[in-house]
Amino acid sequence: MKENEYDNPEFFREYCKMSRSVKGLAGAGEWHALKRLMPDFTGKRVLDLGCGFGWHCRWARQQGAASVLGIDLSRNMLDRARALTQDPGVEYRACAMEDYEYPPLEFDVVLSSLAFHYTEDFPALCRRIYSTLRPGGDFVFSVEHPVFTACGSQDWYRDGQGEILHWPVDHYFSEGRRDAVFLGKHVVKYHRTLTTYLSSLFEAGFALSAVAEPEPDPAMLEEPGMRDELRRPMMLLAAAKKPA
Repeated sequence: MKENEYDNPEFFREYCKMSRSVKGLAGAGEWHALKRLMPDFTGKRVLDLGCGFGWHCRWARQQGAASVLGIDLSRNMLDRARALTQDPGVEYRACAMEDYEYPPLEFDVVLSSLAFHYTEDFPALCRRIYSTLRPGGDFVFSVEHPVFTACGSQDWYRDGQGEILHWPVDHYFSEGRRDAVFLGKHVVKYHRTLTTYLSSLFEAGFALSAVAEPEPDPAMLEEPGMRDELRRPMMLLAAAKKPA
């Protein structure tokens, strides 16, 4: 059974209050950078892994995608995605990304936003994504940055008055399960190094197109806590291509 805190009613209620949940892509601090990594979607068949509320699915269709399949383990997420989507070209399916069948040569683009740090075996997932992409296909994803996931606690180190001192980085090279705290709840995530993320792409057969460690969107810097995001990387973005 895969970990799925998003179907915990209390956790999901708090998640729905986040800026990215309320405003969609406009509320995601990394979207300005992730958008630049996206390929041309015109006429493409798209797979979105861990699609959440379906923001990227709908955006891909707006950019001309022929069809989009979004999969997610959380039924709460998919219920909200379906409520927000009035488009027969977008399909949502309840499925863990590790359990999806990945039919060979099925898709032109595979996307994933902030989902892969919930999966234990990223190299295996890369191989399966490579197999389901057609020649020349694109793979674009975002994850929590290894600097962000290394320590596990995922919180600032503070002084006795609660003021931020620095972000702790420890056990960086010890990959694997982390007991993180997110929205006040313990959530299982998986830490891996930057080397593992990139080498997994190469070993699967991908050609790397771009890597980014985005600063927050300048237009969002006045939002609470956003300026602190300039002190350490929170996101890692990558774009890769299956050779034609």
